[in-house]
Amino acid sequence: MYLIVGLGNPESDYDNTRHNMGFHVINQLAKKYETQIGRKKFNSQYENCIIEGKKVLLVKPQTFMNASGEAVLQFAKFYKIELDKIIVIYDDIDIEPGKIRIRKNGSPGGHNGMKSVVHFLNTENFPRIRVGIGKPKEHENMIEYVIGAIPEEAKEPLEKGVELAQKAVIEIIKNDINYAMNQYN
Repeated sequence: MYLIVGLGNPESDYDNTRHNMGFHVINQLAKKYETQIGRKKFNSQYENCIIEGKKVLLVKPQTFMNASGEAVLQFAKFYKIELDKIIVIYDDIDIEPGKIRIRKNGSPGGHNGMKSVVHFLNTENFPRIRVGIGKPKEHENMIEYVIGAIPEEAKEPLEKGVELAQKAVIEIIKNDINYAMNQYN
């Protein structure tokens, strides 16, 4: 079984923000596999589905970004999911919009949601997909850029990144992470 976790903030307030790229990828996967993320467990919205013949849990923690790790740990423990089958998807300002990066492991960098996941799992050894959101312009406020509404003209490249991340998840499940890294990095 795979645990696919998109990081974000509860959608009603933050749906149209760069910080919710992880949620957007989960929503796209749910749409592609004709399911809806409607069930609730461990302070998260989630759903089961089958991707490439494998059982998958699609999860959107509802604890706000900085406390995402507790939900990830609870799902991993309850369903006995191995670390290499946990894929965390989140936004990254150091990657330009429309691009993604896949890694097998690594530090959380400055991303507070990933810091929480690393803290609760007590390891950096799990796959992740970073969806590029780019950096704000010199005169823009960083917090407003990340959690403010996305302007219409900025949406297309961000949507491309979400699409690539969705495809990368499928490739990881279908083939493996090395194959996906060669395709998308």
